[in-house]
Amino acid sequence: MTDSTPTPAKSSTGLEQNVAGALSYLLGFITGIVFLIVEKDNTFVRFHAMQSTITFGALFALYIVLTISVVGWILLLPLALLELVLWILLMVKAFGGEKFKLPWVGDIAEKQVQK
Repeated sequence: MTDSTPTPAKSSTGLEQNVAGALSYLLGFITGIVFLIVEKDNTFVRFHAMQSTITFGALFALYIVLTISVVGWILLLPLALLELVLWILLMVKAFGGEKFKLPWVGDIAEKQVQK
């Protein structure tokens, strides 16, 4: 009996592209930046790394802005829950081999990777 599943594509990091794509979300924008620097060829991995960098970098900046005011402190918990859901969703989609694009950010990431 032969196995009809295709061989997963590798990235220049030596990892399978779905694993590298999921890992680019692991520590938010930090691992996104690392994979953008390390991965030179695989557009799937670069897309997820760019999307991670933009999404979680913007959320980090928003956290800093919200901590300045008392009203902002109220919004920190809902924002943290949203970030957790996004983090899990994006990692699962990337690990599944899906190029899942977030609204606005996904288009920006895709354009940056195509350059």
